[in-house]
Order: sequence, then structure tokens, then C-alpha cells
Amino acid sequence: MEAGGGRVYDVGMAATVEAQVLKIHDDAADDPRADRLAVEAPLEVRFGGGAGAGGTGTLMMRTPGEDEDLVRGFLYGEGIIAGAGDVVGMSRPPAAAPDEEGNVIEVALAEGVAAVAPERFTYSSAACGVCGKTSLEALVVRGEPSRSTVRVARAVLHDLPARMRAAQRTFRDTGGLHASALFTPEGELLVLREDVGRHNALDKVVGWALAAGRLPLADLVLLLSGRISYELIQKAIAAGIPVVAAVGAPSSLAVTLAERYALTLVGFLRPSSMNVYAGAERVGDR
Repeated sequence: MEAGGGRVYDVGMAATVEAQVLKIHDDAADDPRADRLAVEAPLEVRFGGGAGAGGTGTLMMRTPGEDEDLVRGFLYGEGIIAGAGDVVGMSRPPAAAPDEEGNVIEVALAEGVAAVAPERFTYSSAACGVCGKTSLEALVVRGEPSRSTVRVARAVLHDLPARMRAAQRTFRDTGGLHASALFTPEGELLVLREDVGRHNALDKVVGWALAAGRLPLADLVLLLSGRISYELIQKAIAAGIPVVAAVGAPSSLAVTLAERYALTLVGFLRPSSMNVYAGAERVGDR
């Protein structure tokens, strides 16, 4: 790792990296010891075999792993692709430079699917799902109000955070990753993805579902490890998810959007309590 403008992300494809940490308790310092950190590294997405092809491409910060799912989910959530068939290939460039190894994906789109304009598709940070948008028009929601009749028992919802934490391997090592997970109404975990970015974690889940031919996800429950923002509800609507729950709080716009699109929205989910902000008819007593 180099300072002063050199490489700072040469971590290959690892999701965690070891670091030395000095732990202090009550003003007493222990000896330095090894700790694990969640990796944050850039992923460059190129179209047409090169970043210069048509001037289109994007750079996003993410935790390495399931990169192909992340790209599919991101493209789908942005409305660039309408289905898995719109992506005819993904590849890593051969003979990549050291800075690029493991951190570049080239995407080939189907004929008739246009890469987006450069002003819309430039840079996405791990923290912001709408960074880079140039107007309010770019915040339009793609999808229809949910007609799902799925119901989930309260007891099942109460158990979901513990089931998610038990499956978060990288979070156990680092304490520094968000997670998104899909469950059946009976509480069976189908897929879980972790990332330093909340939006990335959900994009990875949607990308998995897209590749597996599972969209729309009209009979499943989405659980988020943090707060619920507008962007996450927007992605859930596009994926057809009827029930969104989280251990954190929703924003006002997230609640408004859930109501408008007939989603069930649950926040502050705990083993013995929860807040239902929208769609309470899908939350059953048993």
C-alpha cells in the first residue's frame, strides 16, 4: 500500500484484510493485535470492451465478491437493462494493470440495449444510491404497486435479524459490513449478500435473482441490516419485493414510497418489537 497518490487498494479479490489495531479500554492500552477490516475497493464497469467505448462507464466502491451480481443488480435498478438477457457477457480484461486486477469488469450488452449517457453513469460511492444523478427526473421509480397477497407471521419477522446475523460471515470478522437478505414467508433464508455499501448489498441480491430467473420476487421478504432509505425502497419496487423489513429506521420518503406502491414496511425490527409503517395487512398474528 502506497501513500501520496500511489496504489491504496491492492487487495486482490479479498473481502477482508488484516490490520494492526491498538485497543484501549478505560484509558489502558493493550498490546497491538491483528484485526480484520472490511475491504472497500473500486470496481470499474466498462461497456463495449473498454472505458473509452462511447465514453460510457462507471466506477463504484464496493466490497469484492459477487461482482457480477452487483453489476447486474445495479444495471437493472438503474433501468439500463430489463432482464438477464440484456447482458450477453461479462469478463475481466486480460493482462490487466496491477491497479486493475480484480477491479474491472467489461460488460457486453445485447443488440439494441444502449449504454447510458456519461452524465448519468459516472461514479457511485458505497454510501449513496443516488450520487451522480443530475436531476429529479433521474429519481423516477420503475415498477407498479404491489399486488402480492403474501403474509408473514410476526414471530417469523422477529426471528429474521438473528438468522441474518448468523449467516453474516464477513460481518463477524469485521463488524463493518451491511447486509441484504431474502427470506421466504416461513423464515427460510434464500440468499444473503454483504458489502460496505447498503445499496451494493441489495444490488447483489437483485443481481443474483436476475441471473437465477427469480424476478419478480413477489412472494419473499427483504431484510436490511441498517436504516431504510428511499433508494432501497426504489430498488425493492423494481424487483417486485412486497415486504421490506430492517433493524433500523426508515426515512420519511421511504415510508411515502412504500405507501404509494403498496409495500409492507417494517422498521426497528427486534426479537420482541417492531414498527410497521405501511402495509400492516401482510403482517399476521401467527
